[in-house]
Amino acid sequence: MHSFWRDLAAPFFVLAPMADVTDPAYRKVIARYGRADVMWTEFVSADGLYHTREMKKMADAENPLVRDLQFDASEHPIVAQIFSSKPEMIRYASKLAGELGFDGVDINMGCPDRAIERQGCGAGMIKHPELVAPIVEAARMGVADAGRPEMGVSVKTRIGYNTEEIDTWLRTVLLEHPDALTVHLRTRKEMSKVPAHWDLMPRIVALRDEVSPETRILGNGDVTDIEDARRKAKETGADGIMLGRSIFGNPWLFTGHMPSPKEKLTALLELSEEFAAMRPSKSFHLLKKHVKAFIVGYDGAAELRSKVMDAKDIEEMQTLLKAAIAAW
Repeated sequence: MHSFWRDLAAPFFVLAPMADVTDPAYRKVIARYGRADVMWTEFVSADGLYHTREMKKMADAENPLVRDLQFDASEHPIVAQIFSSKPEMIRYASKLAGELGFDGVDINMGCPDRAIERQGCGAGMIKHPELVAPIVEAARMGVADAGRPEMGVSVKTRIGYNTEEIDTWLRTVLLEHPDALTVHLRTRKEMSKVPAHWDLMPRIVALRDEVSPETRILGNGDVTDIEDARRKAKETGADGIMLGRSIFGNPWLFTGHMPSPKEKLTALLELSEEFAAMRPSKSFHLLKKHVKAFIVGYDGAAELRSKVMDAKDIEEMQTLLKAAIAAW
């Protein structure tokens, strides 16, 4: 029995997990206009899921962490991304992901956020390679506990912490034979301050071929659009490409469609409707993060954008958007 990862024809293109961006509301809109080959949730704390496990009606707003793990049937295959440095927490969260119907679980070993690192998670795990084996094994045990041994267990990380550590750090991860490995082609120290090192991807692919040939390799970093993604896959030999920041204001990203201003306003209105359905688990100000990306690039955009950003609530925002759409 193998995971869905084996069945994906290369090259494939996936949605990056981004906190407060790829939430259930925006993912639903993306799936409507042009879904990725694989969808990804925001990352969720496995420790938080474990410590709130006694809550009733876990899929409701009483437990916003679990609510963040909701998804629409149109999003399959979809991967739940979790983080923790504690195997027992990873096992619990992986079991929950299996019970919720996810196709895979992904372990975040690359987030540079200081608060995450202080927990020994995210990019902090690069400093503790001894944790990789028990963490990955815990995820496999969790999906088995859920009766879902066919679920994919994958990892997302970086090329190193302070310096490039392909032959040590990435080898350690590959020795655990994850179903997929996504590599953000920068170190933790570099953050996003330098261009992603796509020239290193052929080395990573060669290492995969040596250590874990069955693992699918994905590259991440500075991918501007779907054509750029195809080019990077062809030039580097990566099986898949993960697109992140280019999804802002463009749920058509994976189709290559160039939307009109009216189409973008309509999509933003639909996002506001999906977002409203998630309340009270999501704050209104998070929706405003999308406004600048959707309302831009045409005469009158700045004025409308300012009005929408000043809206006191979702209802006022929707009134403004409906009027703007009708005026086109």
